[in-house]
Amino acid sequence: MNEVFLSLGGNLGNREQNLKTSMQLINEKVGQIIIQSSFYETAAWGLTDQPSFLNCVIKIKSQFAPNELLTKLLFIEKRLGRERKIKWGSRVIDIDILSYNNEIINDDFLKIPHPFLHERNFVLIPFLEIAPDWFHPKLNETIEQLLKKCNDKCEVLEYKSTL
Repeated sequence: MNEVFLSLGGNLGNREQNLKTSMQLINEKVGQIIIQSSFYETAAWGLTDQPSFLNCVIKIKSQFAPNELLTKLLFIEKRLGRERKIKWGSRVIDIDILSYNNEIINDDFLKIPHPFLHERNFVLIPFLEIAPDWFHPKLNETIEQLLKKCNDKCEVLEYKSTL
């Protein structure tokens, strides 16, 4: 089984329910969720003139190879109503592969570790919560070290459930 870390986020519709539904589908179709972070609310990153996001990081065990995994995750996004119109634009759900067996993968369709992982507090903070010992195989640093160096100034606030 492959150890995979995923980042989930969205800022349209019922954000909390969308995260929970995506996790349910991941658990059913992609791999067993081993641990999940708390939910965190953050301002949009990249394209900032849009609603706040709700984010989390999960760890799963999956039998699928990296490109199969990506295909299944893209299907889940589409099933939940994800439309890809504007880069970094508003979305119902976004599922990114952060790490896959701590391998380095660099092909035309997939880059692992995620190329912006170390630049985003909304990824680093929930990642630190569930995997403080994770080590970035390209940058040779822990999550804690990456977080200390991160220039992202966006505030990341723990989210209290409304469901």
